Amino acid sequence: MGLEQLSDRLIRFAGGHTGVWRVLAIHSVQGDALPQVERVAVYRGNEPSLESKWTLSGVVSNIRYVERPEEKELTSKQAPLGRSEATMAALIPIRKTPAWWSLTQEERRNIFENKSHHIAEGIKYLPPIARQLYHSRDIGEPFDFLTWFEYAPQHSEAFEELVRTLRKTEEWRYVDREIDIRLVRA
Repeated sequence: MGLEQLSDRLIRFAGGHTGVWRVLAIHSVQGDALPQVERVAVYRGNEPSLESKWTLSGVVSNIRYVERPEEKELTSKQAPLGRSEATMAALIPIRKTPAWWSLTQEERRNIFENKSHHIAEGIKYLPPIARQLYHSRDIGEPFDFLTWFEYAPQHSEAFEELVRTLRKTEEWRYVDREIDIRLVRA
């Protein structure tokens, strides 16, 4: 399936001089950094490309590593993106090691939830912190996932706590590139 066939599920984040999200900070947590930019534009794949220093693409896909009760809880608590009060955002592109991808689905699930409690930890921060995961690995992008979060300023510390918690887990030992981009709606 080509990218043009994914246009209804394809999201692009373009870092440059335009966009509704003003960059507060970009820093590399692990691996090579991305060039510094002033703003980030978010657009659907079928929209025209914007001039940018970098563009990261991902697709909305099925929820993975989740059991039915977890999916129901996530769905019932998840807030929508684009809420007027959610003026803060974070874009965190992540690439995992070849060792991660050589594990079976069951082994990854065991590390993801049974050992790292990724879902259980994330649920604690819903609905104030809305999130969306975009899959990039299968479309040839430099990152495996683009994680997008939106929240109101009063939930900034809760978001920092969530990120700190997840970065201390066994799962994060399999991350070989991670960029943390903090944004505010302009």
